[in-house]
Amino acid sequence: MLVLVAPGQGAQTPGFLTPWLELPGVEDQLRAWSTVLDLDLVHYGTKADEDEIRDTAVAQPLLVAAALVSAQQLFPTAEDFSAKVGVAAGHSVGEVTAAALTGVLSTVDALRLVRKRGLAMAEAAAVTETGMAALLGGDQDVVLPHLEKLGLTPANVNGAGQIVAAGTAEQLAALAADKPEGTRKVVPLKVAGAFHTRHMAPAVDALASAATQLVPADPHTRYVSNKDGQLVADGKDVIDRLVGQVASPVRWDLCMETFSALGATALIEVAPGGALTGLAKRALPGVQHVALKKPDHLEAARTLIAEHAVPAE
Repeated sequence: MLVLVAPGQGAQTPGFLTPWLELPGVEDQLRAWSTVLDLDLVHYGTKADEDEIRDTAVAQPLLVAAALVSAQQLFPTAEDFSAKVGVAAGHSVGEVTAAALTGVLSTVDALRLVRKRGLAMAEAAAVTETGMAALLGGDQDVVLPHLEKLGLTPANVNGAGQIVAAGTAEQLAALAADKPEGTRKVVPLKVAGAFHTRHMAPAVDALASAATQLVPADPHTRYVSNKDGQLVADGKDVIDRLVGQVASPVRWDLCMETFSALGATALIEVAPGGALTGLAKRALPGVQHVALKKPDHLEAARTLIAEHAVPAE
């Protein structure tokens, strides 16, 4: 059974879209979406520097657009996707990608929503200097109370020995100076705010307003939510969860537990792949995987699809 996942913010790197533009139709598609969004996706994906693409208002639509064009290389139609993918999910902003790929939203509606999401979260992040840091290693029962003591939020509980803390600059500095026992290291993330915490509450209101203009459909492929790792079969529920998730923790550990319980045998991470595949290597032993870091990896992904694609019941 094949799982398809979409990465979240922080996966972007300068120039990562450059090789994808060499594929037929990709540049035209990105330029068309750029017009819809009033955001030059081609520039930001090829020529922009690290600081430019760290901007939340840029990073989020850029990541979703990249994920969609890479997925389209493997699954040209919705029928193709639903016939071959058993389960889909996305990490944080990747949930918008998953909503588009499973038919909950049209591609254009998903891109418009993520554009508003990025702008609203950037505005919320500008109120206070906040950020995020990944804690590698350590026992969850030790790490979580330590974060609470410092006033930090476990914004991403990713499983495989990784928890992402979020909070103010001062709180993160205190964490760097006093990491939990058993934690190997604390790595600052390339994001512009404390996402999935109370600091994002204003963005929830803005996104809820934008969501009233949407007419979601029920997913044609099983969709797993970051909120609790549960399957969600109702399109409106998917959107409601997307809205609230902006200010609540991502439970990717529970998502991976669901993949395992459903019988996952292979996992493909769409562009710019790598982070979620790394977690799967440790948390889902025996599950084969391919990360679409560049178009050269498409052939390996097609082989995985041929070997593991079984339509969901």
